Amino acid sequence: MNFFKKIFGSSEAASDEEHESEYAGTPAQNSHLSLDEQFIFNFKKNGGKFLYCENTLEVAEQFENILEENDWFENEVLCYEPALFGLLEENKLFYIAPTKPRFLLASCENLIADEGSILFSSKQIRQNKPNELPANIVIIATTSQILPMKSDGLSAIKRKYERDYPTNITTIKYFEKAKEEDFTQYGSVAKNLYLLLLEDL
Repeated sequence: MNFFKKIFGSSEAASDEEHESEYAGTPAQNSHLSLDEQFIFNFKKNGGKFLYCENTLEVAEQFENILEENDWFENEVLCYEPALFGLLEENKLFYIAPTKPRFLLASCENLIADEGSILFSSKQIRQNKPNELPANIVIIATTSQILPMKSDGLSAIKRKYERDYPTNITTIKYFEKAKEEDFTQYGSVAKNLYLLLLEDL
């Protein structure tokens, strides 16, 4: 799993130009990539913003950087997961019954490599459809959550929740509006999405 160090050199992100040379081409041309690299390639191609974190301290730092970049301090946030409330409280963000949340903070079920998408369930987004969620989303996930295909993600959900099976299982795939008309994005909602990916393998 040290390929992140190969890509980034250290915990500091390398420039996009350096990544583009390594990840140029189509997924077919990049079939030699590892599962993790395939996810990153497709996720970035879909317009997602990717931040690699080696530990939880870096997750907190990168989260603060996102807040600063977007001027989101002291705003309302949509968050349904008690495990993430501490991060919001540390940064003076309001999450109790928000009326106009600036962004969603959530974990996810899995990261799907072959399409660069994020798989959610009612455990993270309740019964909200993607178009009902805020336009801005910050996701905290781990490298062990990267799976090859959506079917693998659905199987993982079945194994994880034997009795309390979640509903509203959905993926978000597009993270920027298409520059040209693209029939593959028909009916989907583009989100401004940041992924804080924590190394756990």
